[in-house]
Amino acid sequence: MRRAVGGCRTHDFLFVGKKELDITELSSVRAALRGADIVINCAAYTDVNAAEDNVSTAYAVNVCGAGNLAAAAAAENALLVHISTDYVFSGEENTPITEKTAPAPLNAYGRSKWEGEQAILQSGCRHIILRTSWLYSPFGKNFVRTMLNLMATRPEVSVVNDQAGAPTNADDLAAAILSIIDTPSPAEGIYHYSNEGVCSWYDFAVAIAELTGSSCVVSPCRSNDFPGKVTRPAYSVLDKSKIRNSFGLHIPHWYSSLRHFLQQQSHEQS
Repeated sequence: MRRAVGGCRTHDFLFVGKKELDITELSSVRAALRGADIVINCAAYTDVNAAEDNVSTAYAVNVCGAGNLAAAAAAENALLVHISTDYVFSGEENTPITEKTAPAPLNAYGRSKWEGEQAILQSGCRHIILRTSWLYSPFGKNFVRTMLNLMATRPEVSVVNDQAGAPTNADDLAAAILSIIDTPSPAEGIYHYSNEGVCSWYDFAVAIAELTGSSCVVSPCRSNDFPGKVTRPAYSVLDKSKIRNSFGLHIPHWYSSLRHFLQQQSHEQS
């Protein structure tokens, strides 16, 4: 169901879910965006494993859907804010990845997100593309929610320690988006955003256990201990210099944001 809510400063927001709008249908997208001045696209097919077997579905949402939103935004002269991913990169770097680094996705999900970016650029619409990493929130499927469930039901979990990145609290990403759209004539382009710092998935899990007081033992392992069809970036730390300097953002460290998130969850559940 559509909801109109009070906005931030001068903005009012209309939230539309996938039940109300199929972004793979251009005519529906054009009708939904009529009169819009800003479009924030949080829709994506994000199941990395399933994307390998459902390439057409992933591409329909991540490429066709993004292209449709871009075309409709261009027709309205609206600014499109699009969420992309660190998975557009190969992970072969060993220093934080800038926006100038050439994408080289390793899997179907990453390729679909990269081609979605290209569809937006080719549309000629006004755009801000935000690449983020290791996103978590109280909703949907994400690493923090998975770990909390496992730690509540198992005495031990094994987590890979040979993939490095930076977690991102969805609240922080949302705050960054609001700052961007509140900026008069924000500079278009591609930007990287995650929380500051770097960790492995193992470090991330250990922090979750420590901050929640869990007695679950977190053990490190390597990616090849869990063989699968999906190759993931070994290093996907994003350089935030461009977005920080362009919009004057204060970006919290991943550990402090995780602590705040878990405290919020504990408070809401008590």
